[in-house]
Amino acid sequence: MSESDAVIEALARAATVRLHSARPDEPGLWGTGFFVAPGWVLTCAHVLAPHLRSDRTRVFSVSGSEVNGGAPLEARLGHWLLDGDPRPEQRIPVEQDLALVRVAADGAAHECVWLTDRTDHPGGRGIVQGYRPDEDRRAVRWQAAARINGFDDDYGLRFRPEAEFPKGGSGSPVLDAHTGAVIGVLKSRRAGRDGGTAVACTALRRFGPAYQVLMAAHDGWHGRTPTVGGHHWTERQHQLPGAGVHTGGDQWSPRDRRAALALLASVPPPEGIRPVAELARKARGGIAAPPGQLLPHAWRDGHGLLYEAGQPVAAIAALHYLQLVVEYERTRGGEPAALAGWVARRLREVPPIVHTVVTQATLPPGLVPPAVPGGGPGGRAVVRYPRPADGSAVVIVELEPVIHTAAPRFYWRIRVDDGHDLNEPLHEEQTGDGTPPDRLVRRLRGPLAEVFSSVDAPGAPAPLEVALPVDHFDTAVHRWQLTEMARLHHAAYVGVRRMVVLRDIARRGAPDPVRVRRWRAMERAGALTALRTPPLSQVPRARHFEDTGASAVPVLCRPASRGVGRRAIGLALDAGHGVVIWHTDGHPDHGCTDFCERLHDGAARFLEQAADVLELPDRLRRVRDDISGSHNGGHWAEGVALLYDDPGRPLPTDTGGPVDSP
Repeated sequence: MSESDAVIEALARAATVRLHSARPDEPGLWGTGFFVAPGWVLTCAHVLAPHLRSDRTRVFSVSGSEVNGGAPLEARLGHWLLDGDPRPEQRIPVEQDLALVRVAADGAAHECVWLTDRTDHPGGRGIVQGYRPDEDRRAVRWQAAARINGFDDDYGLRFRPEAEFPKGGSGSPVLDAHTGAVIGVLKSRRAGRDGGTAVACTALRRFGPAYQVLMAAHDGWHGRTPTVGGHHWTERQHQLPGAGVHTGGDQWSPRDRRAALALLASVPPPEGIRPVAELARKARGGIAAPPGQLLPHAWRDGHGLLYEAGQPVAAIAALHYLQLVVEYERTRGGEPAALAGWVARRLREVPPIVHTVVTQATLPPGLVPPAVPGGGPGGRAVVRYPRPADGSAVVIVELEPVIHTAAPRFYWRIRVDDGHDLNEPLHEEQTGDGTPPDRLVRRLRGPLAEVFSSVDAPGAPAPLEVALPVDHFDTAVHRWQLTEMARLHHAAYVGVRRMVVLRDIARRGAPDPVRVRRWRAMERAGALTALRTPPLSQVPRARHFEDTGASAVPVLCRPASRGVGRRAIGLALDAGHGVVIWHTDGHPDHGCTDFCERLHDGAARFLEQAADVLELPDRLRRVRDDISGSHNGGHWAEGVALLYDDPGRPLPTDTGGPVDSP
């Protein structure tokens, strides 16, 4: 049996294009790319960065000998993974070195490569082909065989030294000869030597929502459109050793995969990573996928988890997974009739036991939406904040100031407290210059989106705790927008979408007894009362916070990071208070105004409505939701922050090694 297929190599070649300037006075090859979906070309970000550094909207051209009769097509940058603006001579990390190019195809027929749905790359022979400049700077085709023999972190593929890649080949598709699927994008050759590196196609998942749109277009195209020359990828893949079998009702073939992925592309995307991972795990009989698999972001990624030892699992697992997706969508008001109908027809070809397992598929308990009391959102019960022993996940962002800097900058760390491995950060940046406050949201957006996708349950987003220094307590975290393009039914502001509270970064390690006693007394007190802080016409004193009842919550109508508010919040923390409410947006110099009275009255009513302290974060989220829906910028709570610092969930002591000193 041949290790590669000449027709598949030709199909990949037909989808490959060269990128170049649209101006005739600027000849020369920028690099290579290839069509992955109708009107979408994938390449390396470093291919485009030097030419789009000053203008990301610049129009350029893509050309291919088998695309549009060889005539150039107009193209623009759609998305790239670069963090910030590109800099001259910048070395782009492998996880950021992808770009999606939008091509004005105008109905021009073109081939699209088949992208793998797997995350495991066992290594082996690959075929790389693209364009290079000749002696006269004209773009000419090239092709090379290369063997993958190593990996760099999650997204880097390394080639054995004997592979030789020409200049200009960056962005070329890496075809796995074993499976007949494109698994990577050529990134670089080794300077002065043979060999090189590639970006795994799984890095596409870092594009977020754009990834789901792109792969739906990719799978839809392959599901409905034959190739220009009359051949199809899946019709050839069944002859390869790593693509599964071609016949047999209880086996899963490349044709089955093609149909399944095309139908999954028509189903609304999942609500995060957790549904995909749990449905794939159940379809595998409760057995986790082999180690080393990346987190799944789309329904096709779940299908990619149904492989074992490099081969697709039996049809029972794939059909079970598809039926679970059907059930998931039905519980959310959808009806994926096309997918359900195809599964029913495919079941006619399998043994009775497979039919029984699939038709009786039920969702894992954690993915069944909770019942809504009262029959609608208005009657929904208040969500109580997770207690330390509940096992529910809470996402924690720690912001540590970088010392000896002229302007504020932060090191940051993201953890998940679910009762396991809290001391292990999932993402962090603890060296270098740090991140300025005005770039924090942009820097944290990607890591937080990945973490939330992992821990959010359907209809129950995980709470967000942000621990930061008191001098930065007026950071309006609840106004952060963690997605550039929110869905219409999802709020863009994090404080509307999920419970958001602040914590004092200085309160690390074992809590002092004063904090513990006050918190436990507050839990027993039940309903809470507002404590105006400081009292009218008085300077904040320690006694204002020490001699208070168990139910008292300090409320400030002014910022907490400066002036009177800074002194007041400091005294409240010293007295062991774990819950404080304050206004982040400023305060008149001459004294309180009518707004201050509205804030204190509103906060008092807000606290009285809560049955206990555990209800406060969700009740505040609901108030923010109402403000967002009514666009009421003058509401007393629009600029309010909530300190919720449960000593039963202490921040871990920072036991890291030395950090860089600027």
